[in-house]
Amino acid sequence: MNHEEYSNDYLRGILRSVRTIAMVGASERPNRPSHYVMEFLQAHGYRVIPVNPRATVPKILGEKVCNSLAEIPETIDMVDVFRRSEEVAAVVDEAIAKGVKIIWMQLGVRDDAAARKAEQAGIKVVMNRCPKIEHMRLSVERRTNAG
Repeated sequence: MNHEEYSNDYLRGILRSVRTIAMVGASERPNRPSHYVMEFLQAHGYRVIPVNPRATVPKILGEKVCNSLAEIPETIDMVDVFRRSEEVAAVVDEAIAKGVKIIWMQLGVRDDAAARKAEQAGIKVVMNRCPKIEHMRLSVERRTNAG
């Protein structure tokens, strides 16, 4: 996969297929990018589970904060990584163990070796992009079970 650019169909397909997102690095502080990206994604029908072992609150935007991906009891479709690039490899290892289908690394976050490892495990990867920005740019309409 060429991670320098992604086709609109690739990104749109991911955003339409995803229902549950684990946001690694979610912040309780409303002025942080992860907080408003989480809020946007929730407003557009995604279930977003915050993962942050350093959080000082039990819930962020109504969702219980988890310490790790392993702690999340349900199936996760996508992991949205709001951590530094050097922390991605550990997140990828957790995602592989959890059976996640997609790893999405936020703007400025890139780890080519971790991406290759994820792809070898059958996981789709997006690096250095924001799902909120791509959702807005592509005018994604999600299909739900009800529709």
